Amino acid sequence: MKIYLVGFMGAGKSTVGRLLAEKLGYEHIDIDKYIEQSEGCCIAQIFEKKGEEYFRNLESQKLRELSEKDNLVISTGGGLGAKLENMEFMKSQGIVVWLDVHIYTVFERCKDDDSRPLLKKGHEFVRELYEKRKSVYSLANIHIDTNHKYPEVVVGDILLKLFVKK
Repeated sequence: MKIYLVGFMGAGKSTVGRLLAEKLGYEHIDIDKYIEQSEGCCIAQIFEKKGEEYFRNLESQKLRELSEKDNLVISTGGGLGAKLENMEFMKSQGIVVWLDVHIYTVFERCKDDDSRPLLKKGHEFVRELYEKRKSVYSLANIHIDTNHKYPEVVVGDILLKLFVKK
């Protein structure tokens, strides 16, 4: 089984992904780190040198590369899970979990993080992007509210929805 974590920046995809993989005995791959390793530079540098479009195409390419593996938890970047064709692909390959976070929580969690290129475009841009992306995130198989929750609680919420039948 493959589990894909999607959601806006600051939702906790990387942290929750690592913890969830530990609980399940799965491998965890953070797509952003996977890309940084393959490109030999950080996301901000990729944006700066090659542009956002190049980066978004690279995200989709790496997502498809990983589809050959199993027993995997994949933490996606915020933009990857907001692209309809990626969402459809992930749903065809496994279970997609939307880690939903309020925009004010995003700003609080990311306030000192200068590694996120889109934050440099200002709060209004980020707020509009957040609203736009939610329509695709909402297509995920599972919806988890991450606001005011520790990562371990979010992992518990995911496990309940994955394995407890109603």
